Amino acid sequence: MDNFSYKNTTQIHFGKGQISKLKDEIPADARVLITYGGGSIKKNGVFEQVQAALAGIAHFEFGGIEPNPHYETLIKAVDLIKQEKINYILAVGGGSVIDGSKFIAAAALYPSDPWEIIQTYGAKVTSALPLGCVLTLAATGSEMNKGAVITKAETKDKLFFFSDHVQPRFSILDPETTYSLPAKQTGNGVVDSFVHVVEQYVTYPVNAKVQDRFAEGLLLNLLEDGPKALENPTDYDVRANLMWTATLALNGLIATGVPADWATHMIGQEITGLYGLDHGQTLAVVQPAVWLYKKEQKKAKLLQYAERVWGLREGDEDSRVMAAIENTRQFFETMGIPTRLSAYGLDASIIDPVVAKLEEHGHVNLGEHGDITAADVKEILKLAL
Repeated sequence: MDNFSYKNTTQIHFGKGQISKLKDEIPADARVLITYGGGSIKKNGVFEQVQAALAGIAHFEFGGIEPNPHYETLIKAVDLIKQEKINYILAVGGGSVIDGSKFIAAAALYPSDPWEIIQTYGAKVTSALPLGCVLTLAATGSEMNKGAVITKAETKDKLFFFSDHVQPRFSILDPETTYSLPAKQTGNGVVDSFVHVVEQYVTYPVNAKVQDRFAEGLLLNLLEDGPKALENPTDYDVRANLMWTATLALNGLIATGVPADWATHMIGQEITGLYGLDHGQTLAVVQPAVWLYKKEQKKAKLLQYAERVWGLREGDEDSRVMAAIENTRQFFETMGIPTRLSAYGLDASIIDPVVAKLEEHGHVNLGEHGDITAADVKEILKLAL
């Protein structure tokens, strides 16, 4: 196991009715900006619960944050914050709303061009408004980490930043808020959570038994409960386990002391930025292709994954590796998320533009060994067609 330092400061309130805890977390004299997405929270009763919990606390609204939140939209929220002297942000939504709110929180106090926050991957952030979250979609883990992904729509740049200053002070996770999600969003969320785990697990062995067993348990949860959530969207226990699995997949815990890949995410985010696919869709397409291309280098962990997650013990090593990759692909398909670029109307013509964006952003030498080059990405994308 590699050396590590780990700290997570987000207070979690998990379970039914926990939205009422807002009154305990947000100061009575705060001026709160409630951020949200397309407005589903006003149809499913979540917004009503939030308003009830904030009774007596001054609050304002900013809606319309897109999936893959747009810089151009978020800047408007910064203007509203300055106009209304807002000093607290409450993100009510999924990962995109939370990511966008992290940027808003940092940009509201940033002294110069806010795009520098993204250009420097958060390195220049020295302060941010306090942020709390009410999670309504189990997927990204943003509710318990310090990262965010932002898209500049004008230039089709999808980039990320990290800062301790935007780590949520608290997050409320009520599984009932996910009952009304469309099936595609549930499927995307499960795929996103799954790939978060394997990006930190299917690399190379470092004898990190705790992290490996923890990761395998999370993957088994997703395999078991992902399809159940599609069959019965209002099963509380299923939704609860998926929600907590998604949070633990990317709160830094299973990342301690182990190498990480993230090539699938780097490639996938460029596909989203250029062609508008959902984040989960790009991961479902790219992850199996990365494994196929790197199956020899990743063989030890792929074999461990094959045995411990899929129960594959018969046959030679190569056949078990290939079966594990194919089983993963089929699981994504079972969740309603196609795993080929062609299923989204895309073909080989996207390969050069995607690679060009990776090079433009300096996202070269990817993977746990830093050996996935631009030429390798071209071959990976061919395998994803």
